[in-house]
Amino acid sequence: MSDHVVPHFHNDAGVPVIEIGSQEFMCVGANPPFDHPHVFLDLGNDNEIICPYCSTLYRFATDLGAGEARPPECVVKDKAA
Repeated sequence: MSDHVVPHFHNDAGVPVIEIGSQEFMCVGANPPFDHPHVFLDLGNDNEIICPYCSTLYRFATDLGAGEARPPECVVKDKAA
């Protein structure tokens, strides 16, 4: 996935909902250089949360692993490889 300790997700695709397998994560909005401040979000006891910067709705999905997303292209990937 990525070398981030906390998973990072973006919404370049502009999808209305991103399903994720993590309850604590970072939303970056879009890939740099069009990103917003990287905000830490914690679902706590909820199954959904809206990013206060880009209004992306994140929904927890129990069938996804930590750091995975649906659609999968919303996971921030390492630039170095």
